[in-house]
Amino acid sequence: MNHPLIGAMQAQAERFIALRRDLHRHPELGLAETRTSDVIAAQLTALGYAVTRGIAQTGVVATLTRGSGRKRLGLRADLDALPIQESTGHPWQSVHDGVMHACGHDGHTAMLMAAAHYLATDGTFSGTLHLIFQPAEEHPGGAKIMVEEGLFERFPCDAVFAMHNMPGVPQGHLVFREGPAMASSDDVTIVITGRGGHGAMPHRASDPVVAAASIVMALQSIVSRNVDPQQTAVVTVGALIAGSANNVIPDSARLELSVRALDRDVRDLLESRIRSLVTAQADSFGVRADIRYTRDYPVLVNAAAETAFARSVGLDLLGADRVTLQGAALTGSEDFAVMLEHCPGSYLLIGNGAGDGGCMVHNPGYDFNDDNIAIGSAYWALLAERYLTD
Repeated sequence: MNHPLIGAMQAQAERFIALRRDLHRHPELGLAETRTSDVIAAQLTALGYAVTRGIAQTGVVATLTRGSGRKRLGLRADLDALPIQESTGHPWQSVHDGVMHACGHDGHTAMLMAAAHYLATDGTFSGTLHLIFQPAEEHPGGAKIMVEEGLFERFPCDAVFAMHNMPGVPQGHLVFREGPAMASSDDVTIVITGRGGHGAMPHRASDPVVAAASIVMALQSIVSRNVDPQQTAVVTVGALIAGSANNVIPDSARLELSVRALDRDVRDLLESRIRSLVTAQADSFGVRADIRYTRDYPVLVNAAAETAFARSVGLDLLGADRVTLQGAALTGSEDFAVMLEHCPGSYLLIGNGAGDGGCMVHNPGYDFNDDNIAIGSAYWALLAERYLTD
């Protein structure tokens, strides 16, 4: 039997489905979410929240304090869209060519806004609630910018939580995981510089393409031969760019890598092995390798106590048959990990279902499942009321 809060949220769901679809029609890329921020800031101000704007350029933090409770809670939703051309054909399809909400951030924002409305008008809590609407989750990492600009100094939180939809999981089903839950993400660019020449006289050149090809194959040995088989790691060469003619040996070749791990020590190991292996391979072919290694998002680690609390809220809201207590870790990445490095908390998943809503994120045919707005907002409302007590 559903919790009464779900019924309360279903009664107001159409209003926030309309908000979600409006945001979907007007997607904005990271650090450019001006219209999105204007819309949510205006609504939150009207509800009585103290609204702060301009953190990480387009971020919004809305604060509501009630009673004598001393606990401080942060709930985070992301705002930005992706540079993808939408193909859904829905009436609410993006009006901006090449930009769409292909990851459901419009739905995440709508769920938190629906909860914000309930908590301001009908919610019962004692303490301080911070609603964090974060820009640029996809790129260049708005969580890091917000933290660097003093997010938790200006808006202290004892715990912070976030939620993301997951296609392929039954609609409305909640998935929790204690410990490492999402992988770190590092970007690597390797430029191999040799000496170009005529394709018919390779002995008079130093071929960067052959070296690059050997490096691609050698990199595959790192996960299979250097990483503990019980650990998770990914080294993907997503691009090898070199040359423009079949009879010309180019001067250089470029590799683009995505490197992921679910353990901080494994992350360090991957960088060390990539650097040494690439350098040695390049030396063996008589070419030079320049490596630009960029550490992007860290491993997302859910704290034990906060995850246990989040689970208990999910069980009370939906019952055990609609909750996964310890889901599998994911090799995707999420910049909420940065917030969790500075404040204990937990990141959970809500199933986006099958059918049209089951299309994987970052796909031109993806759309957020609007049936999740009532369930997701009820979860946030119940979590806030349970956490913020005298």
